[in-house]
Amino acid sequence: MTTTNGRPTATTRIRQIATAALSLYVSMIAASAAALVDTAVLGHHATAALAGLAVTTAVYGPATAAIAGAQRGVMPFVTEHQDEPEKLVPVLRNGMWLAVATGGLGGLAVAAVPWIGRIGGVPEATLDQLGAFPALLAVSTVLIAVSTTAGSALIGLGRSRLVMRAGLAGTGAAVVLSLLLVGGPGPLPSLGLPGAGIAMLASSTISAFVAQVALRRSPQLAGRTLRLGRPQPSQVIGLARVGLPLAATVLIKFAVLGVLAFSAARISTEAAAVHSVAVSLVNLMFTAAVAVGQAVVPVVAERLKEQDLTGVRAGAVSGLAVAAGAVLLLSGLLTVARGPVLAVFSADPGVRDRLVELLPLVLAATLADAAQALFGFGLIGVRRTRPSMLCFAACYGVLALLAGPMAADGGLTALWGTLAAVNLVLIAAQAWCFRRYSALAVAEPVPS
Repeated sequence: MTTTNGRPTATTRIRQIATAALSLYVSMIAASAAALVDTAVLGHHATAALAGLAVTTAVYGPATAAIAGAQRGVMPFVTEHQDEPEKLVPVLRNGMWLAVATGGLGGLAVAAVPWIGRIGGVPEATLDQLGAFPALLAVSTVLIAVSTTAGSALIGLGRSRLVMRAGLAGTGAAVVLSLLLVGGPGPLPSLGLPGAGIAMLASSTISAFVAQVALRRSPQLAGRTLRLGRPQPSQVIGLARVGLPLAATVLIKFAVLGVLAFSAARISTEAAAVHSVAVSLVNLMFTAAVAVGQAVVPVVAERLKEQDLTGVRAGAVSGLAVAAGAVLLLSGLLTVARGPVLAVFSADPGVRDRLVELLPLVLAATLADAAQALFGFGLIGVRRTRPSMLCFAACYGVLALLAGPMAADGGLTALWGTLAAVNLVLIAAQAWCFRRYSALAVAEPVPS
């Protein structure tokens, strides 16, 4: 249902965003669960193998997250040209070239894990366990870039359910192969860490294949081919101008959250454990906000194409309402079921009691983080991501400077209180940027 001027109603927008976000959230949570399976299987196989996984994923995790951020910049361009196949196809081809570039760089970083580990002082016993694992994950990184680009394009075309199917297909393969290859049940050989690498590579291959097939079958392409062809440097650069600041933002966040983890570890072993569990709980809830944010981008981009400033802003506000509702719902469930949930993460009563005390601050920080992120996704929709990156760098730069002293003086309460306060400031900064740059984008549309 729409209003008389063709603009979707608030109810229509919220339903559209929530429906798309649910599919994306299911896919993202399933992927997280598969990662937990890898950790559990390797933990039962050998402690050294688990340490090797931790060392490699310390590079693999940020690399793939940054790639995902970079490829989200494709979404608003795809939405703009979804009814123009002759313009949509070049966008998709050049988006794939950007995926090759970002995936290749990320793959090189992952392949270099043995050298990075030696420079960082990782014990040789741990590095000896790696074997082919970094090389397998390096190839997986490139495939994830291809898969993410196809997924971003499908989201831009309003086909989020197909992204979920691709993600679940890959996740299912990862879980089955991890169980079969790592421990080697029955007559099967035990491959250990390389077995986990094969499972992860198979997962990314299947996800990329399913997503690419779904994209090529999209009715918006009208039977046109997506052969890679020659890149168009100007268009690749145009996509990169939107996507690369997102990748930088992801890396900034990873780096500063690492500073927070070290600050918590300096307090005590128990504080480090409490902080680690708190971060896991935040990730569970914040993933919902990321799913909603991705669903918001095409809604905003559609109204930008019509130069409808009111609609652009209403799309972001509707997404903010959905994200806040999702995080509040998950927070409520966590609060009600905190006993059983926290018992899953720790058998130490002291850790669980401290988590219960810290929970209000953790929830406040998460809700504020979700709100600022939605304005950031709104800026993706209007293709103005550099201001968002600068806001993030400034606010989280201050957080990095304050983390150590605050943790030393006030413990985890001060550390998480500072995080919540910084996220509140970031809400104001991101909202101001979105208000300013959405008006500029509508007045002076970005050249296609």
